Amino acid sequence: MTWVAAVARLRARREPGVLVTVATVRGHAPRRAGAKLVVGRTETWGSIGGGNIEAVAIDRARELNAAPDPEPELMEFALNDKVTGRHGVQCCGGAVSVLLEPLPVVQAVAIFGVGHVGLELARILARHSLDLHLIDTRPDMLADERLGVLADAVAQIHVHHTPLLPEQALAELPPGAHVLIMTHDHAEDAALCDAALRTTGLGPIGLIGSAAKWARFRQRLADEGGHDAAAIDRIKTPIGTAGITGKEPATIAVSVAADLLRSFEQDPHGALAHGVTPVRARSGSRQPVAGSR
Repeated sequence: MTWVAAVARLRARREPGVLVTVATVRGHAPRRAGAKLVVGRTETWGSIGGGNIEAVAIDRARELNAAPDPEPELMEFALNDKVTGRHGVQCCGGAVSVLLEPLPVVQAVAIFGVGHVGLELARILARHSLDLHLIDTRPDMLADERLGVLADAVAQIHVHHTPLLPEQALAELPPGAHVLIMTHDHAEDAALCDAALRTTGLGPIGLIGSAAKWARFRQRLADEGGHDAAAIDRIKTPIGTAGITGKEPATIAVSVAADLLRSFEQDPHGALAHGVTPVRARSGSRQPVAGSR
């Protein structure tokens, strides 16, 4: 497996890793500059030459994988019989520097409702390195020609067409995913709020809408859904940056994106980099709360 494929595999698994590269070589060494090794939690791919160099690099990479906010590091190795490494002696006669670059788990965002605001928000978030999930019950909202504006995305785009029960997509989201509820239907929004509160392992939950809408939702989540006040308070509404009052879709999208990106900076890892396994809602749980428009 190439190092590029190994990095892609770690990202798909949502597993942190470290890319190890031979940065410089002076004299004789096992590998040339540019040789790469990818280190995951339990697996490695590629090689930077074996022996003490590789073993020490793997040990340090595993420590970085477990660190809360790792930074790139440069390690120096002298390859002669006068230097005894942690894992033995390498006496090729040269010297090697090795760069360790952490590969963190990226943030995940799920937009439920890809209408005017949802699409504008997706266009902004697609310019960032994250996993972006787009969910809608309306097939025309997810048509290829409509989503063509995301063709040059930096983010990895995941499209979910859920014609009947959009809340089922919650079970497909990665641990720690930020959930943004902004569908075209208040009944759909209400069902999603109820289901999101029943789905553990999710990140923050945001709901677009007015104070009057939220007052109705809050009452129903308590009376019909059986959620206590602490659970209901997990839902943030309104979403966006305070002080931006424009109602144009692009303006709302900028406000929501700015608030979201700020939350990423305040909590860059959250639950998603620590192997959290979500416990999904069990069958037989209460039916989703019905909303009204």
